[in-house]
Amino acid sequence: MPNDPHLIEGLCRQHGIPATKKALILLERYAALLDEWNLKVNLVSRKEHAPVIIKHVFHSMLVARIHDFKPGEKVLDLGTGGGLPGIPLAILFPETSFLLVDSTGKKIAACKSMIKELGLGNAIALHTRVEELRGVIFDTVLSRQVAPLEELCAYSARLLKRGGVLICLKGGSLNEEIAQAVLSREKHLGFPASVDQLPIGEIDPMFSEKQIVIARW
Repeated sequence: MPNDPHLIEGLCRQHGIPATKKALILLERYAALLDEWNLKVNLVSRKEHAPVIIKHVFHSMLVARIHDFKPGEKVLDLGTGGGLPGIPLAILFPETSFLLVDSTGKKIAACKSMIKELGLGNAIALHTRVEELRGVIFDTVLSRQVAPLEELCAYSARLLKRGGVLICLKGGSLNEEIAQAVLSREKHLGFPASVDQLPIGEIDPMFSEKQIVIARW
């Protein structure tokens, strides 16, 4: 199935996701670039039948349903891979600043190229390990990678301002992960004050196997 711009436009309208005509054009172009780069660098799974613009791009955009990205907000996309969820959200919210980090150089090279071609002045891709980030504090941390929630919380604890939030896009049953993160909160100062789980299937049945986890400090 091809990347259909009319489909993404209809889904944005259905879900109340703010997307200008320019944003819709850029989202379609990003999906095409992601497909192109994926032939050279393993950015997303090649075994899926759903189009990239739905399975990956729109999936990332659903974060906007539960978080209001504000002008001047500083957002870290931790383990961005092919720019997900950072690039789609940077397209939707051009006045919010996004830093995309990944420890794999080839993936960040792809992200840099796509950011440049899309003309995104509010997104920067950086080849680094999150442990090496110093001297910067974020309002929000995003993650679509498969690292355990406890590990993501540990990374985020020192990078988030007071009142900040970690938003994770995950799949499958997360009861054990969340329980472990809550247990760690009791042992380690700086872990989130609350951890909530939202099945994305409640937002859109296309993603019935997916979850959003929100950890608040």
